[in-house]
Amino acid sequence: MADLISQTFPLGPQWPTIDPFLFVAHHNDAYPAGTEALGPDASLVGRQLGQDFSGTDGWSMYHGQIVPGFPQHPHRGFETVTHVRRGVIDHADSLGATARFGHGDTQWMTAGAGVQHAEMFPLLDRDSPNPLELFQIWLNLPAADKMVEPYFTMLWEHNTPKVVTKDADGRRCEITVIAGQLGEELPAAPPPDSWASKPEADLAIWHLSFDRSAQWTLPAASGPDTQRVLYVFAGSSLSIGGTSIDAGTGALIDAQQEVALHAGEGGVDCMLLQGRPINEPVAQHGPFVMNTNEEIQQAFDDYQRTQFGGWPWPDTAPNHGPDQGRFALHADGRRETLAPKTTDP
Repeated sequence: MADLISQTFPLGPQWPTIDPFLFVAHHNDAYPAGTEALGPDASLVGRQLGQDFSGTDGWSMYHGQIVPGFPQHPHRGFETVTHVRRGVIDHADSLGATARFGHGDTQWMTAGAGVQHAEMFPLLDRDSPNPLELFQIWLNLPAADKMVEPYFTMLWEHNTPKVVTKDADGRRCEITVIAGQLGEELPAAPPPDSWASKPEADLAIWHLSFDRSAQWTLPAASGPDTQRVLYVFAGSSLSIGGTSIDAGTGALIDAQQEVALHAGEGGVDCMLLQGRPINEPVAQHGPFVMNTNEEIQQAFDDYQRTQFGGWPWPDTAPNHGPDQGRFALHADGRRETLAPKTTDP
């Protein structure tokens, strides 16, 4: 097991990762009670509004001016996988699609040939804090699929498998299976043009939550060249095949071996990403990810010319108001409406 971990690294605001992934952003904001306008009921004096990543008082406005979040912006050539552990996100895009999701839901969006969208974080509770925790994972597309039609899929919390194991002492590990089969549990399908939709991709996105001192054996991946990275992002520590790493650390591990995982005394939460690499050149500039610099320039030219379909919403940071429940309206007019859910899984 000495060669099980090939690299460890500290976790910052954006986590480095492995092909076919591009990066992971972990947002964990302790927002206060909300206002009538769904913004924070707190002074914004001293924040650089429109570019606030300060983390002052445990939260940021990001690019939001009133409601925190990320107003209208474009993407091309890759996918975003947005998994929300706590709080809600209001989505709107240039295709006319929109959604409110959170409390364990995941949105998987293929940007493909180009889409604009907004991701706002409305603070719905006016009497209590509004914690928000989410992961946004950027997943690359192979050259053959970079210009596919944009599309998004909702992986709702109630349809997201959770595998609960108990070790010999009865201590639990719960694995939330966002992508990639684990044992008999198979999550909902990703978008049809995703790299993850191809069986040979051997792609998995799993959230692992360990009780204090709990143990679980991570099975080996099926692909001979699959890569795997494990982010220990909260809790105390995790022993990986006998080597302990502290929370706040990522580890590149051998995907071809099964490995015993053993949580420290404080329990631990981890995110696991795995997949076969696409093994193509990556050219990235801001919100565009292509294979060559010429394609990046073409993306900028196309965006300036077409605005990727324009923006059908009345402002750049739309939200769905204080009373709307979780729902998704897709570009083809299909609507999904869920029963109210205000608690996190």
